[in-house]
Amino acid sequence: MQSPVPRVPQQPVSHRPEIQLGRLTAELATVVASARRRALRDGDRQIDTAHLLHSLIESDPEVGAAFEGGAPQLARVLGYLVQRSIGYGLRWRGSVEDSGALDVVRDAAAAAAGWSPTAAAAMDGAWERAALRGDQRARGLDLLAVIAADPESRAVEVLGRAGVDPRVLTDRIGELSQQV
Repeated sequence: MQSPVPRVPQQPVSHRPEIQLGRLTAELATVVASARRRALRDGDRQIDTAHLLHSLIESDPEVGAAFEGGAPQLARVLGYLVQRSIGYGLRWRGSVEDSGALDVVRDAAAAAAGWSPTAAAAMDGAWERAALRGDQRARGLDLLAVIAADPESRAVEVLGRAGVDPRVLTDRIGELSQQV
């Protein structure tokens, strides 16, 4: 028996206007493009932090190194993310990810641009981390640190279910960031 072809929405997820590829490392630009494709393929109207987490793990070797549990821990996280993308496990379809990180006016702008408010706030936070470091470009570790620090994000829910303590992950990212 042939598997059914996944439903692909008619309207593509639009680009967030504020995201400029020049402000991202090549790895993080790849992550954003992959998250956009993943959201579209999953039939989601917005890129959320779980899409970003999935793409970060698959695309950025620095991000993989941040997980203290190594390959087994990454495999558990990816397992939850894959289940979600094929329609099992965590179900968020039809709901908007909003941890309250942005005000209502910006929430509407982010949603219209194809980003959940929480994912939009995470991108802003990644740029802020880069600027504090004196760098003009955000890296994958910047984005992962911000995502892991938001206890209300979908990505943190995935991490928790996979047995990853977001605080330990955030500490590890801080250690790795000092080495670079």
